[in-house]
Amino acid sequence: MRKPYRVALPVTAVLALAGITASGTVPADAASKAVLDQGHVDVVGIAYENGALHVHVHDEAHAVEYTPSEVQLVAKPSAQITVPDDPAYRFLGTPGSHAWVLPQVQDPDLLWPGIGAEEVPPGTFTGDALKVDLVGVSGPADVSIFTTDAFGTPTILADSGDGLPDTVSTTAGGHQHANWAFEAPGYYTLKVRVSGTLAATGKKITSSIATYCFKVGL
Repeated sequence: MRKPYRVALPVTAVLALAGITASGTVPADAASKAVLDQGHVDVVGIAYENGALHVHVHDEAHAVEYTPSEVQLVAKPSAQITVPDDPAYRFLGTPGSHAWVLPQVQDPDLLWPGIGAEEVPPGTFTGDALKVDLVGVSGPADVSIFTTDAFGTPTILADSGDGLPDTVSTTAGGHQHANWAFEAPGYYTLKVRVSGTLAATGKKITSSIATYCFKVGL
């Protein structure tokens, strides 16, 4: 078994994939969760063991792994940005409004969320391809995951504002970072599953749905 890890994402790039909890209210079990609010954390850690895909949270700084339900992931108030007056960023909200972003580029004061599949041996899945599906989000506003290039142009990977599920593609043995954005402060719940097709048999393997809790801007 793995042990919990923490990953801090920089608020430098732009937005994210995430999930919102129903009404944005404090989860009843919040006090019992491990709090991860800075450092490099693979929020979606992926492993393939005993014929099954498993999703976990890997705190890289402390070499610990958690099940997603054991942690509360935090976007601090300092993760707040102003939505640019640029049509490419309209998915984040009205220009001049605020969003809270766990960035693609590391900021040591913030959680730096990653998607990591280093525990999946290359060659296991066809083309080494894995799909990370955001299947549900609840909370006070929309959540998105996106990357930005050297010119600041965003590529949206997932956006609860235009309907779900959305898919983030990754590869066995790979690791990636993106911006995770939340459009209002509060508590969010995100539901994720991972799937791939076995190279040897052509059988599709799908993980159980993992449920994440984010505390944003509070």
